[in-house]
Amino acid sequence: MKKRKILVVFGTRPEVIKLFPVIEELKKFKKEVVLKVCLTAQHREMLDPFLKNFRIKPDYDLNIMLKNQSPSKVASLVFDRLEPVLKKERPDYLVIQGDTTTVAAAAMTAFYNRVKIAHVEAGLRTFDKWRPFPEEINRRLAGTMADLHFAPTRRAKENLIKEGIPENTIYVTGNPVIDSLYWIDKQISKGHRLSQNFSWLPPEPRKLLLITCHRRENFGRPLKNICRALKTLSKKYKNEVYLIYPVHLNPNVQKPVYQLLSGIKNIMLLPPLDYFSLVYLIRHSYLVLTDSGGIQEEAPSLGKPVLVLREVTERPEAVEAGTVKIVGTDYRKVTQAAIELIENRRKYEKMARAVNPYGDGKASRRIVAILLGKPYSSFRAEY
Repeated sequence: MKKRKILVVFGTRPEVIKLFPVIEELKKFKKEVVLKVCLTAQHREMLDPFLKNFRIKPDYDLNIMLKNQSPSKVASLVFDRLEPVLKKERPDYLVIQGDTTTVAAAAMTAFYNRVKIAHVEAGLRTFDKWRPFPEEINRRLAGTMADLHFAPTRRAKENLIKEGIPENTIYVTGNPVIDSLYWIDKQISKGHRLSQNFSWLPPEPRKLLLITCHRRENFGRPLKNICRALKTLSKKYKNEVYLIYPVHLNPNVQKPVYQLLSGIKNIMLLPPLDYFSLVYLIRHSYLVLTDSGGIQEEAPSLGKPVLVLREVTERPEAVEAGTVKIVGTDYRKVTQAAIELIENRRKYEKMARAVNPYGDGKASRRIVAILLGKPYSSFRAEY
């Protein structure tokens, strides 16, 4: 039997987090699969620690990262450096995940070279091309070229069908980020050593608020509004809450955050964290404020309410399930929503119930089964 060659391509830390369990599952079928891994290194500094955590050794490293790079520059370098890899390997499938510029450019390069594309986390939509930017269009572009669509939810599948994607190419698998989350949480419970020492964390009953904010559409005034709200919360609850903000390396984030929030006793600004440490903080947090897509899936899995620092989300299932609330970037709305959950125990507990509409820890098994033509059962969320 001829082995199926699969090339997995990723460039950012969210991609490696979600593709790690797929890579691990593919490794179980060495008699049936020739697996190759290609790293674009769209986010070099933030990605390398994750490769170490997950023990992934890429077969190819395109090394495209440039200082303060633009999406168009990232795309042009992926086009230029990925094509020789495709011509050499001629994979049966190129596997990509999500909505990064790496994903859109890799999909287009594969399409031009007549290589079939399998898109993990397909079908998420905000229906606003500017939010999130450029991710919404990146994901849509990848969807137009993909041959297999691994939708995390039934809603995502319906989005694809409405766009004219053949239903027999769409599979509801759940999101492999939940596979990663469960695996990491289990390793931490077993005593996995964290790269970050958290012995300085204040003891209960202080409430830990975890913040992540880095999206392009929040650069400038929106991010300053968010920082202002965090500063207000820190002063109002100086003996009750402790805010932790791992700050993205992008200078458009670093500069305003450090200017506005440095030196406040109950706000800790950290460098970006490895995934083990991030999961540890989510597990120990009271509340998460974020503009991240993945954390909208991860935090509810650990029973933590999420305030989304965006105007729209491509993950409405969590909003409907009641574990996530969209608050945008308005200073008053962010402040009031956080105050409500800090002070109103009933509303907090209603949001904190551990309902997960995004996965059951078996998404990677389904994805690999489909790639190899094996039987599988669709993911069904209950909420």
